[in-house]
Amino acid sequence: MTAMVPTTSFAEKRRILQLETLHDLALALHAERTEEDLVEELLQRVCAVLDPAAAVAVTRGAGGDAAAVAVAGWRGQPPSGEALLAEPLWQELLAAGEARAGGPGVLAGRRYEALLAAPLVWRGSYLGYLALLDKEARGAASAAFPLEDRRFLESVTALAAVALDGARRLTALAGERERLAEENKALRGRLLDEVRGQRIVAHALPMRRVLDLVERVAPRGVNVLVRGESGSGKELVAKLLHVGSGRPGSLVALNCGALPESLLESELFGIEGGVATGVQARRGKLELAHGGTLFLDEIGDMGPALQVKLLRALQEREVQRVGGERPLPVDARVIAATHRDLDAMIAAGTFREDLYYRLKGVEIVLPPLRERREDIPYLVRQFTTAFCAREGIPAPVWRRDALALLLAHDFPGNVRELQNLVEGAITLAEREIDGELVRSLLGAGAATTSEALDLDGVTRRHIARVLRLTGGNRSEAARLLGLSRRTLLRKGF
Repeated sequence: MTAMVPTTSFAEKRRILQLETLHDLALALHAERTEEDLVEELLQRVCAVLDPAAAVAVTRGAGGDAAAVAVAGWRGQPPSGEALLAEPLWQELLAAGEARAGGPGVLAGRRYEALLAAPLVWRGSYLGYLALLDKEARGAASAAFPLEDRRFLESVTALAAVALDGARRLTALAGERERLAEENKALRGRLLDEVRGQRIVAHALPMRRVLDLVERVAPRGVNVLVRGESGSGKELVAKLLHVGSGRPGSLVALNCGALPESLLESELFGIEGGVATGVQARRGKLELAHGGTLFLDEIGDMGPALQVKLLRALQEREVQRVGGERPLPVDARVIAATHRDLDAMIAAGTFREDLYYRLKGVEIVLPPLRERREDIPYLVRQFTTAFCAREGIPAPVWRRDALALLLAHDFPGNVRELQNLVEGAITLAEREIDGELVRSLLGAGAATTSEALDLDGVTRRHIARVLRLTGGNRSEAARLLGLSRRTLLRKGF
């Protein structure tokens, strides 16, 4: 005897469809998406279950204007969001605070026999509404919507209102994040203006990365080691780190390569009075930097004996003056800079490894100007404006051939060399600066005008220089250039 399989009635199937739709809709509405997408998804899902002849959904923004609108099954020109919010239906939903059914009537110029509408409301805030017109049910004598459709619509709009509120909060957070980013950018601009009264030019990606690192490191108390070629801007970065630190003390600078070791010790640690005839007590740079920042430029030039004393001062956070008997507490953040290869010096035994790691809380490596050529035109403009303002003279025009020569030059002296060249060119020029004048200032290292304007030629010369620096090692040269080894081979290197 065959067992009877229970059949599912149409009403049960419809109920299952409604539950599945609510589940799917909950997942769809809570995905991260725009308000327009949410409203469109809401309308499509509801129409698929309740079969209206036409439907509209509209949301209202915080200012009262229409935020998003979706329309389905509309004959003729679909209504705008403003028109839907101007309908008496919206005021009726605001007054009732719940779904309502009715008919016949007119909505936005379209006649209907039956209406089912519900507000989108969350925590007392009315975000919009959804309206269905004339149910299309097979064999039905009326276009009215049954009670179960009203309950389904109320469930859907409750879910949708939560999702819309969440979407608006996400949008507000994104806007706040953009505002804070712009504010941070403006603050950074003001911060940069405080350093030498000028902005640090950082259009090239390597320099933008340096500034991003400086911004993150500046507020922290960690010591910083700045490495880079001479003239690449190490002192400027040190000033920027100090300004961004918020430390109340001063920035005190000392060039370790500018003084003999005997004088460097007293400059760094101070000296007590009476150590020698006529010597008066004097505070050292470490004491003067108490509460602030000590910038030790060319730290690689410091002798071994002073390295030991500096290491002890940093470890113990105290300093003892030359000829003194008692230590003095100091609280100074140390920023050290060098153009030397400290790793090689450590291997050779001329620089202490423990001092190296004490100084290298964070390391910042400045790119040479030849690796950030995109910044050259901006630097030229900045130096021209500053020099002419200082001298009280009109700014000359830079010809394209002159700029092309600058872009082709390697600038072994980096930004400092470029600044001196710009100021020299302005001094010698009348109304404009041409390639001939720039070539005379660059000397034997200048490319010809035709070479400078030939981008392929500039590229090949630059690759050749990098290969010379790496001793012909193509893999290392490719890494420095940001190219693949195959690309170098394809270019004939």
